[in-house]
Amino acid sequence: MKIFLFVLAATVLEACGDAVVRIALHQPSMPVRVGLFLVGAVLLTLYGTSLNLTPVEFATVTGLYVATLFVVFQITNYVFFKAAPSLGVLVGGCLIVVGGLVVYVWK
Repeated sequence: MKIFLFVLAATVLEACGDAVVRIALHQPSMPVRVGLFLVGAVLLTLYGTSLNLTPVEFATVTGLYVATLFVVFQITNYVFFKAAPSLGVLVGGCLIVVGGLVVYVWK
């Protein structure tokens, strides 16, 4: 459970950091754009730090990370941009999640 919480924190920080940078790219006001880029940079730095502090070998956590990242990216995309995933994304995402869990669980 502790490993999953580290991975979940990392994926939430990464997805939110990416969303903030995407929003910054479309801001007409330079001070707002710079501020959002700084917030995005902090979130992405925290993502890298939290993922690398996960108390397990990175190769072991990769499957869980990829599966969690897909789910969190879809939620973040909906929350920030009101974009629901298509059927193809959902089907492909199910394969990503199953594959990620196989990589994580298979010893």
